[in-house]
Amino acid sequence: MIKIATAIRKGAAAYLRRQYKGVGIFFAVVFAILLALSFLGYLNYFVPFAFLTGGFFSALSGFIGMKTATMANDRTAYAAQKGLNKGLRVAFSAGAVMGFVVVGLGLLDLSIWYFFLKFWYTNVKVMASESLMIQNITSNMLTFGMGASCMALFARVGGGIFTKAADVGADLVGKVEAGIPEDDPRNPAVIADNVGDNVGDVAGMGADLYESYVGSIVSTSALAVSAGLGSRGMAIPMILAAIGVICSIFGTFFVRTKEDATQKSLLRSLRLGTYISAGIIAVASFFVIRAILPQNMGVFYSVITGLLTGILIGFTTEYYTSDTYTPTKELSKTSETGSATVIIGGLSLGMMSTFFPVIIVGVAVLISFFACGGNIMSDAGFNKGLYGIGVAAVGMLSTLGITLATDAYGPIADNAGGIAEMAGLGEEVRNRTDALDSLGNTTAATGKGFAIGSAALTALALIAAYISEVHALAPRLSFNLSITNPPVLVGLFIGAMIPFLFAALTMDSVGKAAQSIVHEVRRQIKNIPGILEGTTEPDYASCVDLCTRSSQRLMIAPAILAVIVPIVVGLILGVNGVAGFLAGTTITGFVLAVMMSNAGGAWDNAKKHIEAGNFGGKGSDCHKAAVVGDTVGDPFKDTSGPAINILIKLTSMVSIVFAGLTVAFHLM
Repeated sequence: MIKIATAIRKGAAAYLRRQYKGVGIFFAVVFAILLALSFLGYLNYFVPFAFLTGGFFSALSGFIGMKTATMANDRTAYAAQKGLNKGLRVAFSAGAVMGFVVVGLGLLDLSIWYFFLKFWYTNVKVMASESLMIQNITSNMLTFGMGASCMALFARVGGGIFTKAADVGADLVGKVEAGIPEDDPRNPAVIADNVGDNVGDVAGMGADLYESYVGSIVSTSALAVSAGLGSRGMAIPMILAAIGVICSIFGTFFVRTKEDATQKSLLRSLRLGTYISAGIIAVASFFVIRAILPQNMGVFYSVITGLLTGILIGFTTEYYTSDTYTPTKELSKTSETGSATVIIGGLSLGMMSTFFPVIIVGVAVLISFFACGGNIMSDAGFNKGLYGIGVAAVGMLSTLGITLATDAYGPIADNAGGIAEMAGLGEEVRNRTDALDSLGNTTAATGKGFAIGSAALTALALIAAYISEVHALAPRLSFNLSITNPPVLVGLFIGAMIPFLFAALTMDSVGKAAQSIVHEVRRQIKNIPGILEGTTEPDYASCVDLCTRSSQRLMIAPAILAVIVPIVVGLILGVNGVAGFLAGTTITGFVLAVMMSNAGGAWDNAKKHIEAGNFGGKGSDCHKAAVVGDTVGDPFKDTSGPAINILIKLTSMVSIVFAGLTVAFHLM
């Protein structure tokens, strides 16, 4: 166990070292550009440094989470020898470290900038009024979200390409061609597959949700200014986030299970901790808002709306992806007629699964807007409604500490199962780790649904923050957001197309990287005698190195696309075109991300359902058909789908940072 876990740790560390070197070059170039723009007067001097700190803390949260996960995988396998509950507690506790690192570093970054900027505008560059000071503080704080978004995108896309290239290579050659199990030590790609679980689903997810977390808080704080709620309104999202950390810690103590637990009871154990945390936050937020904004108690209903939205989206995701419910069971049944019907069924399921999340988010937007005093007939009322939408996003993410713990738990349990298989720990231990792994597949799918839903609400708040930023830069500039305004319409079309282009680039990247792994695994099995007999150890390191080099090279194009397009749209179509672009990206990005993530999750659990002994079990024709479906679904759920939710926030952040440039130079 120690030997295998050490190989996984070394592979993950090597990947992150190479990634951070490449990302460091990107950040240095962007920092120089931002610094030049600040000298020219288009940006505040704090913007380049805020960009760096946002990227640094986002990377740090992913790094610490990954280190913790790779230290916990063999400990989880060891604990599973003693019982199911012990294995669950070790894996979940390690996931909780990830969750609380993200929210802790997020609040630390926010606090450093808030107190520094308050000191600066109070003692060095004194503002004419408190409202102007708050406006400057929130405007500067918004920009470090761009650094967090850029880092999150690199981590998600790079990690996603790595993990799915390794997974596809291990599945296609190992399972389908050679007929050996997924986590068999004879499979040359098995260590790369385990490394990928950490760099994609832990480091990538940590950086992703860090960015959503700070983005929702700073955008809502910025909207408090335009809503006329001043420093009190600005304080609400930060206080709610801080209370959420304490409530999430309390909820973790309720996550435990019995030894003979079914998948439903295991899910109930994880849900209990999340629901208790949400309930305590709901009660605490009432007293916080009554003390700080007693004249605006509608803000409280926006918080409740956000909390319920997160729970409902999590439940709908679970319904469509867990094999305890009908949709995934029906998808498993399609394997009886081959892999083509499995793929058709998965695509249909993914498309169908978009209905409820869209309705839930739509209802949440309306309730939070009007509950907070929103009024579409007046500017003041309209801004209050937008603030309510931002507060709903903060409310949804207030339980992030424990929500992310349930998500990060999944890759740890998956690694533990692989280690148990490779170390030969026995059938009873493997059954326990399989149960934890299957639960992890569902919680990972639920976590992705939560991340996408929170991204949609955060992106809406960021679009509103963009409009407020433009008004602050150019008070006389008026928006014409009519659908018949050509720049808005063209912006909508371009924005609606970008998520599809982005998904195509990331899917293509996985395909290219996977091809190199497939060829390498085939080469080793053919040319190294004794691998399939178990007498010779495969060259695991070559597969890890191939995945690392491929993912770093292939992640550049999607990442650059997300940064460049909003700037180009702004310079050509102006602020109206950018507003249309952001709306189009948010709408199609949200729906496409939900479809891809849920289809991929359902394909994965359909395969697990068959492996549990249904429809012929492992090695049957049904199982081989399900493996093909899962192979298609892997980049859906672990690369393209999750990265799209970063795309819709990053485009908003880039637009906000470069708003001054757009106002100064545009063709339309």
